[in-house]
Amino acid sequence: MTDTVSTVRIATRSSELALWQATHVAALLRAEHPDINVELVDVSTQGDADQRAPLWSMGGTGVFTKEVQRTVLDGMADLAVHSLKDLPTEIVDPDLTLAAVPEREQRWDALVLRNDLKGDVDPADPLASLQDGARIGSGSLRRRAQLRAQRPDLKLLEIRGNLNTRLRKLDEGEYDAIILATAGLLRLGWNERLSCRLQPPVMFPAVGQGALGLECRTDDEQTRKLLESLNDPEARLATHAERRLLNSLRAGCHAPVGVNCERAEGRFTLSSVVLSPDGAHQVDAEDSVDLGDDWANWQEKLSEVGKLGEKVAEVLLEHGAQELIERAG
Repeated sequence: MTDTVSTVRIATRSSELALWQATHVAALLRAEHPDINVELVDVSTQGDADQRAPLWSMGGTGVFTKEVQRTVLDGMADLAVHSLKDLPTEIVDPDLTLAAVPEREQRWDALVLRNDLKGDVDPADPLASLQDGARIGSGSLRRRAQLRAQRPDLKLLEIRGNLNTRLRKLDEGEYDAIILATAGLLRLGWNERLSCRLQPPVMFPAVGQGALGLECRTDDEQTRKLLESLNDPEARLATHAERRLLNSLRAGCHAPVGVNCERAEGRFTLSSVVLSPDGAHQVDAEDSVDLGDDWANWQEKLSEVGKLGEKVAEVLLEHGAQELIERAG
């Protein structure tokens, strides 16, 4: 296979976190295939270019992925590395395929308090550490809706920019706390800034959060085979269930939809919550499937977890999820 592939070009956004992720994938590739060279191709996206508008207001999906995908489609790169939560669940272009999902980082959201407000946070009730009317920075409709459902007194403010920019704005006093993805903090070495992980039922993470998605051209058999070995079966199966759920809801990446897919031995349990933007209304559902303990042919189990995602979505829709999603625009 690698006799005919000497160099692999990875398309990536140019943010610090995106470059870390692409460099991580490059290291995984070199570990599996020591004879290949790996090059990074930086790409600027709509989401990177506009650092002011709220993400949910930009319209459509793929604000962080379209330009990266186009680089692969145009032959200027062989594969793209995405934060899987940013990758649309509908097939935008059949000429691209999701070839691999490597081992997933922690999927939880994180509460990050301003340095001068740091103190002990009770993991069982982390939001209790926030004073009445605290200013919380978050641009995510999903996070904002879940916060409003539990703490309507909080002042929720938009925040944009890369991780360093957001932490700087926090420490300069624009916010009392911000909500970030735990995965980003850990990947960039900001472990000490993590005040508390926000786990269900306090906060359900986004579909695919903490996972990377590796895309290549559908007809590029060489790159597809190269990436196959990077798949982590548990991450691939769990995120497939989550993405099928979101796709069945016909909701975009920025909709107020939270999910959690847990594996206990061979059983996968998928739970989800859909909220109105103001957090006043929500519906939830949960189901599970037993996949057994044989992971040798994990690819054959994708259809089963896909059906799990569809079943949970069906229950959510029966309970009014579509109306709540439409309220979010």
